Amino acid sequence: MHCDQDTLQPGHDAMVMLLSRESGSNAHPFWYAQVLGAFIISVDYMGVGRIMEFLWVRWFGVVPGYRWGLENARLPKIGFISSDSDVAFGFIDPSLILCACHLIPAFADGCTDSLLRHGPSVARERNTFDDWAAYYVNM
Repeated sequence: MHCDQDTLQPGHDAMVMLLSRESGSNAHPFWYAQVLGAFIISVDYMGVGRIMEFLWVRWFGVVPGYRWGLENARLPKIGFISSDSDVAFGFIDPSLILCACHLIPAFADGCTDSLLRHGPSVARERNTFDDWAAYYVNM
């Protein structure tokens, strides 16, 4: 049964999907992100006041070279983008989110601490110092 809306609390379990803005034959149809924070601010631009809502996210990327789909009998496989990249974190408009998504850790790929600097982080569960190397997107 499909819900009209999802309610998420920002943190390690708040995963969302958006329509991809990529094009091409190998472009994945969706983008995935972990919601780290939700913000509402009052903006005054040239005398016009407005309320803005936005989400702070940590982006996932598609695992390169991995073939997924019904013809391959495999779920899509994604992993966090390295924090060394300028696009690892970002801000999005909540209206762009299609729905929350359920990600399954790819247990066979193990964990890694190379994607985010070692130590505590708001992007990780408390007392956790590494991330799953990859996740499967549950369909």
